[in-house]
Amino acid sequence: MNHSSSFLSWADHFISYLKYLHYRLKKESLYHKRFMMLQKIMRNQLLDTFFQPIVCLQSGTTIGYEALNRPAPSKWFPSTESFYDFVGQTDQVFLFDYFCRNISLQRFMELSEHLEAREDTLLFINIHPHVLLDSSYHSGETLGLLQDLGIDPGNIVLELTERSAVTDFVQFEQVLSNYRSQGFRIAVDDMGAGYNSLKTLVHLKPEFIKLDKSLTQNIDQNNAQQQMVTLIIEFAKKTMTHVIAEGIERVEDLAYLSYKEVDFGQGYALGKPKKEVMPGKIPDFFQKRKIL
Repeated sequence: MNHSSSFLSWADHFISYLKYLHYRLKKESLYHKRFMMLQKIMRNQLLDTFFQPIVCLQSGTTIGYEALNRPAPSKWFPSTESFYDFVGQTDQVFLFDYFCRNISLQRFMELSEHLEAREDTLLFINIHPHVLLDSSYHSGETLGLLQDLGIDPGNIVLELTERSAVTDFVQFEQVLSNYRSQGFRIAVDDMGAGYNSLKTLVHLKPEFIKLDKSLTQNIDQNNAQQQMVTLIIEFAKKTMTHVIAEGIERVEDLAYLSYKEVDFGQGYALGKPKKEVMPGKIPDFFQKRKIL
């Protein structure tokens, strides 16, 4: 009986081990296939670039565009989120970031010739904070590309996602100071959705604060969101920082944010991301209303 029990126990462990090996091999195979697809996307420039307008909430003027790079949905990457999550798990973050930055700049210049004031238009480019701290990254490469394309660095806003924690603020301040001396501007993205929100604002001193949609959507109905946004607006006014509200999809949110004198807005209500560079617009039926 004891021998039988020992054998059954051994068999259970062996089966569990086989299941673990099967799971591990399946996971590694999936990773490899996704990695090869990522390499193919970069090699053949298979990302689509969309440009979403950023609109002044007071005048309705489009002051710039955010460049958004997205792969076509596939069985390996069914969504944009799954694609970028995978990129973050690889050692390709630096190369991919460099690749996206270059195609964003090139495609913007190709598609924006019709803009009346292109020389005054801002282009917001997403960049991972850790890339700026990478010793392999040289800002001179970006400056060289800007010069070749005829773009003033002052028209480029480096958009840093606030979802990524910055731990060494002293070093990061020095890095950003170097970029500012070259003319670049800085935006902190996803404000309110990530790490060290208030600390990030104090230390990085961005020219733009982009409010995450978690703060702006349905803000007319949520007192806590209203208080947080009011706090950020007051801070921005004292530090001469511009506020951009992201995720504006409802006219009620647009009305509230306009009433609170948020500088700029971005969202489907003002203009969807498009492959063409098209100015945004405040809806015709929108009228500023006094919100009690």
